[in-house]
Order: sequence, then structure tokens, then C-alpha cells
Amino acid sequence: MRMFINAISHYVPEHRVPNEYFKNVNGLDDEWIFERTGIRTRSKAGNGENTNTMAIEAVRRALPDLPYDIKDIDLIVAASYSPYDTVATIGHAVQREFNIQEAQVVFVSSACSSLVNAVEIVEGYIATGKASRALVVASEHNTAYSDETCAKSGHLWGDGATALFISEEAIGKKPGEILNIFTRGLGHIGKADESVYLRPGIDGLQMPDGRDVFIHACNFMRVALEKSLEGCNLTIDDLDHVVPHQANDRIITNLMKQLSLPASKVFSNIKTLGNTGSASTGICLSQNINKIDDDSIVGITVFGGGYSAGAMVIRF
Repeated sequence: MRMFINAISHYVPEHRVPNEYFKNVNGLDDEWIFERTGIRTRSKAGNGENTNTMAIEAVRRALPDLPYDIKDIDLIVAASYSPYDTVATIGHAVQREFNIQEAQVVFVSSACSSLVNAVEIVEGYIATGKASRALVVASEHNTAYSDETCAKSGHLWGDGATALFISEEAIGKKPGEILNIFTRGLGHIGKADESVYLRPGIDGLQMPDGRDVFIHACNFMRVALEKSLEGCNLTIDDLDHVVPHQANDRIITNLMKQLSLPASKVFSNIKTLGNTGSASTGICLSQNINKIDDDSIVGITVFGGGYSAGAMVIRF
């Protein structure tokens, strides 16, 4: 079975919150935040925007490049840990907006690694013949849940969404063949259930132990990417570009050092958007899709709270 990305898009709210905003909110200044995170500004959803509306807009922006009718989609897999509604999910909102009548709808959450898990679910549906054309949409409204007064994590989060249309057909403006996907749950290591959490009705989005996250993210983002490359008989040297989860620039720098890859091979948007969660790698890939030459190999690698990790390798 072969599987291709036929179109990719993203939506990021226009509003940006600069580091200076947090000086009077949690006591952190611009240089302190930038030195430790690589973030200068972060995206923030406007009034009336939420995970559903951002997902719908990301999908809408893909339509000009979609090589088939969106109503031909027979599977929608939506991903988020910051949902607007846990009953009528992102996937259902997209199905209704675009009148995709014949689609199965699935919602998945594995923190910031959810996008890769969503693509792996599509792989399973296509492999078993239960779907032929799928839509993966990831959307995060982090700022709706975060506590800006928290000096440990209130300044990290951004909002945005991404959409990937996937099928067995090598069609589209710049089709990308998904060569391999690797995912792993890591709830048994470190402070997995304590270092990052969001407990609705009890507490907001918190990261009380960033060091534990840093240590395991640096390790398992590397491991996941190596495993995914191994699964398609490639090595780190075959990579033309890497799109890492946009959690922290220090993590990205550490990862590239471990892989002995130059910074020129990395696509990153954390400086302007902050941590946009599970949507981050899709947003970043979509933003840079026109910079990718034909026959290029791109590695995506992610790490999520809870913990979880994943990676996929794509040839464009």
C-alpha cells in the first residue's frame, strides 16, 4: 500500500501576543522568554474563534489545491487536546460545514503528537479497505486553556490549525508519499502524568516540570525519527529537511545536534507562533511546502505530554 498527501494547508489567527505582554502578567521579560524558548510572539485566536472554526478555515484554505471534490472524503480524523466541544468534535464540525455525507469521523488525542497518530489511523483505515480518501485536521486553542499568570508555562502557547488530505493516489500540486510512520506511547517514563497536564474543571494547561519534558523530548524525538527512517530503509543522512514539534527552540537545537544535521535543514515557526501543539508540524510544513524541491525527503518528529512520541518520513 502507498499513501500520499494530496494537499496541505494551515490557518493561523492574525493576532500576535509579544513577549513584552507578559512582563506585567507573570513577571517575565522579552529576553528571558526568548533565551529559554526561542519565542518572540505567539498566535492567539480572536473573539468567536475556537478549535472548530480554525479547523474549518484550515480545510477551506486547502480547497483550491485539492485534486478531487471534498465530498469524496470518506474518513475524517481530527486531532486536538484543547477542544471546543468534546461531543460535536472538530471532525463533526468539518463534516457539517462541507457537507461530507459519506465520511466516518474519528477524534484522537495524544497531546502534541496527535497529528502523527491521526495519520497512522488513516493508514490503518486505508490498509483495511475501509477508506480511500481521508482528511486529517489538527487544531489547538491553547490560549483558551492556558493560565497566562503561570511563570512556568503561561507564555508558551499559540493557536492554529492544519489540514492534510491523504489517499493512495499520487495526485495534487505537490504530492508527498508517506514512506513510514512510527508512534509510541510513553506514559511509563519520567513524570509523564505530572509534567504537562490539562484537567478541565480543575486546572488549565500547565507545565510544572519543563526539565522532565525537555529531557525526554530531546531523546524520543530523535528515537522516533530514527525508527521511522529505519522502517523505510533510510538514514538521517537521507533527510533534506526536518520539521520538529515546535515546543521549544532549545529542544529543536538539541535534536539537530544529536542528529548532526545543520540548522539549514530545519523548518521552524516557534519564534513567531509559539507552541501550537499538535498542529505545529502540519502548520510548519504547510508554510514551507514551496521551499521543498522535488524528490526531497522530509522527516517530521513529535513529542507530546502524557507522554507520547511519533515520526513520519515523506518523499515529495
